[in-house]
Amino acid sequence: METLLFLFPQFNYMSPKEEAYFKMFGPQHSQAPKMKDDFSRQKDKERKSRLSLFLTKSGSHENVSPHKKTNTPPSNISPEAALQWSDSFEELLKHSDGVESFSQFLRSEFSEENIEFWLACEEYKTIDSETKLLSKAKYIYTVYIESEAPKEVNIDYNTKMAIQKVMAKPTMSCFEAAQIKIYSLMKKDSFPRFLNSDIYLGLTRKKGPGANMFRRRSRSCVFNDRGEATNEPLAW
Repeated sequence: METLLFLFPQFNYMSPKEEAYFKMFGPQHSQAPKMKDDFSRQKDKERKSRLSLFLTKSGSHENVSPHKKTNTPPSNISPEAALQWSDSFEELLKHSDGVESFSQFLRSEFSEENIEFWLACEEYKTIDSETKLLSKAKYIYTVYIESEAPKEVNIDYNTKMAIQKVMAKPTMSCFEAAQIKIYSLMKKDSFPRFLNSDIYLGLTRKKGPGANMFRRRSRSCVFNDRGEATNEPLAW
């Protein structure tokens, strides 16, 4: 019976077919299961790598890292300083706390790529090294400009193509047209909403539109000794 099972391992239902198969061909094939395990581990690594890349790219509007940013504004801003930002969008951008608070508001609206792109362009214009300029230009183009970029900003096709044509040899002003468009978008669209947002109103210690600044004293109905109701105010 053992001889029969050795020659015909498919009839042995008590042991794995692979084990009987490799016994038939001797020790030279005993490395096959190990090779199979190594191959499986390699495939798992590739799957994890693809998943990590997917999570990174899908984080264009949501940070998936453990250090995820929150929408909590800085706590050391005085109401007087915050009120100055309402004078103009230009005034807000002069203050680092204003830029940070505005960025947090845009993050709540899933449009933080606009202020990030604008800031990247401001930094780009200060670079005086040709090598660094090329590297920074490629970064800005890859992250914010090209189609399907992780943080693609909303600019028209002609502006996008004009930037693409000079990427081989970028100039100091190659992003200027796109930056102006995004600046105008934030100023006319996002900034007015920011001034009415809970983030900004919380910094200025104001309440939302239509809310009263002070609580009115209320009157309560009080019963005297004869059981009659009076309108005497409660003592505070």
